[in-house]
Amino acid sequence: MAALSAVPMIGTSCTSSTPKPLPKGGKLRMRFYPYTNEMAHTFTISGFSRNSTQIILIEITYEGVTGYGEAALPPYMAGQTLETATAFLQQVDLSRFDDPFMTDDILDYVDGIAPGMTCAKCGVDIALHDLIGKLCGLPLWRMWGYNPTHTPCTSFTIGMDTREMIIQKTKEAEPYKILKVKLGSTEENDKMIISTIREVTDKPIVIDANQGWKDKYYALDMINWLYERGVQMIEQPMPKTVFDDMAWITERSPLPTYGDESCQRLVDIPKLQGVFNGINIKLIKCTGLREANKMITTARSLGMHVMIGCTTETSCSISAAAQISPKVDFADIDGNLLITNDCFSGMKIIDGKITLNDLPGIGATKL
Repeated sequence: MAALSAVPMIGTSCTSSTPKPLPKGGKLRMRFYPYTNEMAHTFTISGFSRNSTQIILIEITYEGVTGYGEAALPPYMAGQTLETATAFLQQVDLSRFDDPFMTDDILDYVDGIAPGMTCAKCGVDIALHDLIGKLCGLPLWRMWGYNPTHTPCTSFTIGMDTREMIIQKTKEAEPYKILKVKLGSTEENDKMIISTIREVTDKPIVIDANQGWKDKYYALDMINWLYERGVQMIEQPMPKTVFDDMAWITERSPLPTYGDESCQRLVDIPKLQGVFNGINIKLIKCTGLREANKMITTARSLGMHVMIGCTTETSCSISAAAQISPKVDFADIDGNLLITNDCFSGMKIIDGKITLNDLPGIGATKL
């Protein structure tokens, strides 16, 4: 994929065949409330399992138009809970702004309220971008000049489980072209999972070890074993701060390596050059769409690949992530497919491929 030029920025005017007059003189208003995403199956990765994910839904309104955002709070986001995220959002006063198109001013203010708290900041960012798109009457991918036909297929995630459940989950993933498999436990269990999947399908597989392998020689041996079984890439095989060992693996790996836990925000990317072949961007890690676009540009300038990831989220966050998917190499934005109570309708997966719609903003509708 060619390197990106400067990312088109949202300005104070909109371009379309029939421009919408923009309202002026109002104030931004924000409200938020908790919600729980219920999992279709117990979701197990290296380190823990869960059956639900706490989230906070955020609404930003300007002159009668409302943008929607989501702050998912998975347990691996240390220090970010329903309580801490709520306390953070209670400090956010968007009524001090009267122009929603001043995105840098607004999001710099939000980011500066307290360190960390990227999930809550992400929810505000998504809602603001959704609002701006709705005010313009345009989807974000069109405002940024991205080609919707360039979206990749998304992988479908299979967490660690028993042999019987792995077979069931693999069969349930029939509509999807790529499987993302969670590994990082014992050698016996990891190999059982892959061998079981291979009994059912020969589809391409991508692996996320979630920092589960601790020895570089073992990790490289596993990567070679996986390569022989049709695996296409490996994500975060080693602990997030073991840069020297990870660089050693990347130099010798037959598979491209991607950093997830090692890559949180824009400032992390330069130090990962040579450590991984690519990075995994998650909106909840990097505070949202504004920074995600900058991360894509920076990674490309350093010759690194890019994937877009997610956690278990509604179609609100998934549709937001889909807006930047035309610019990535891999996509793992299936979080809405893993829950049973999605309260939004948005981006669809058609024949395995991320398919963007023409709805304004993030392309999601609250049910």
